[in-house]
Amino acid sequence: MKSLKTEEKNSALILGLSAISTALVCIATMFFQVYVPATRGFFNIGESMVFLSALLFGPFVGALAGGVGSMLADIFLGYPYYAPATLIIKAAEGFLTGFLNRQNPKLSRVKWIALSLSLGLLAGGLLGAVGMLFYSGQIELTVGRITLMLEIPALFWLTLGLIIVLSIAVISLVTSPEVGWMILSVTVGGFTMVLGYFIYEMFFIGWLFGIEAVAVAEVPFNIAQMIIGSIVAVPAAKVIRKFFHLGE
Repeated sequence: MKSLKTEEKNSALILGLSAISTALVCIATMFFQVYVPATRGFFNIGESMVFLSALLFGPFVGALAGGVGSMLADIFLGYPYYAPATLIIKAAEGFLTGFLNRQNPKLSRVKWIALSLSLGLLAGGLLGAVGMLFYSGQIELTVGRITLMLEIPALFWLTLGLIIVLSIAVISLVTSPEVGWMILSVTVGGFTMVLGYFIYEMFFIGWLFGIEAVAVAEVPFNIAQMIIGSIVAVPAAKVIRKFFHLGE
């Protein structure tokens, strides 16, 4: 009898967490957008909530929140041609991130630090390179219902990449070297998203709108989206876990 009640409570908890996480993913995706004319899609910060949901609550909540929340955002924002793919791709991203994060191996402190620093260099380097190559100059920024034209220098992305490397180094050396495994988890999940959209855009979006090389054009935007999402989600997950005493 107790086990049945426990299962019911767990199911209700998972359902509640999934609903809240789905709403957060949808809101984060819709609130901040950068329209990408080459692909008729948009850059957003919804990845941060997909990653955060998966890191905190595991693969199933991450999959539901990532897939459904992101799909709803596509529909509400007027990108219904992305919605079917988004449901599958973002669900896979959330599931893989949450699953890998729970497989955390027990490595020595030295190995953890080495892993964290290596992935920190990768994340910071990718962000700096992608930002300088594809996000420098004039961009169209949409926040809520306000659209702005901004001029972003390449030095901004170089500085931001360096900050990321130094931040992860400090976290690894001073507080928690295991952050490296969290970064690895979101990186694998994120690259699943990048690959998924590349395939979808190559075989559907490019054909639908007659846009050549649309899949290639989207790749740098999705990589940047993944990196920025991980930058937000990994520290936030560590802080929330510590504050609420959440287990791995």
